[in-house]
Amino acid sequence: MKKTTGKKRRLQKPEPNGDSPANGPRAKSIRTVNGFDSSTNEPYPAYSSPTSDECLSVRDDLLNLYGFPREFVKYRKERERLSECCSVVDGSGGELAENVKSESVLDGLVKTVLSQNTTEANSEKAFASLKSAFATWEDVLSAESKCIEDAIRCGGLALTKTSCIKNILSSLSKRRGKLCLEYLHNLSIDEVKAELSTFKGIGPKTVACVLMFNLQKDDFPVDTHVFEIAKFIGWVPDEADRNKTYLHLNQRIPNHLKFDLNCLLYTHGKLCSKCSKRTGGRQRKVSENQPCPLLKYSTNL
Repeated sequence: MKKTTGKKRRLQKPEPNGDSPANGPRAKSIRTVNGFDSSTNEPYPAYSSPTSDECLSVRDDLLNLYGFPREFVKYRKERERLSECCSVVDGSGGELAENVKSESVLDGLVKTVLSQNTTEANSEKAFASLKSAFATWEDVLSAESKCIEDAIRCGGLALTKTSCIKNILSSLSKRRGKLCLEYLHNLSIDEVKAELSTFKGIGPKTVACVLMFNLQKDDFPVDTHVFEIAKFIGWVPDEADRNKTYLHLNQRIPNHLKFDLNCLLYTHGKLCSKCSKRTGGRQRKVSENQPCPLLKYSTNL
């Protein structure tokens, strides 16, 4: 018989079986799901850009060039409506903003999935086709995958996106008993990240877009346009990847500027003939002769 050493084994606490804030299975750590780093630590604590003044200046320069992008107006109005609703509750607000029909969170998530690796026009056609083919999300869940693929084929990657959408709906049905994500409004940003990141195929950019557009949270998604422009104007070190850029910019950019600045940087990356060459933009609607307002901020010229 082996002689014991007298050392006690340290027992690990079992994982709790209780529900998460979403009344579903316990959400996994974001750090280990879909490549999403759950850390909110600043990856570049000694890197001082962008400052609040720089963020405001870039926002104003792009706003003067484009005005506010029309495609994002409905989301901006929804943020204003919620903000003014809160003001009324606080006793400091006046009339509510213009009545705007808000997009459901589930609609927003699926739209973002359909927008991956395709143009805006194609993703919008795919979503419209999907909603035309199926009256409810329950109908989508019960449909044959081939029927969904046919409906969204114009958006590209139909097989992959169908699998992702079916997985979201199936998981949500098992977890919540109904196909609805409105409960996410009541969660913190970190809790939302944990919840959405448990769905297979849902990565950091998709989660951040849902946070900003559909949940009206102060988050700053980093897509290809935002990433390349942020590097070009020196807001992150040259060696930064997209995840570290996301973490850094969310630490540095003031919350009240995040929404407008993100929409404008995205738009500028698509439309500026100079910046679109860096980001692979296909829509060059700004004249080649019109000076890019961001050139003066660049540290790479």
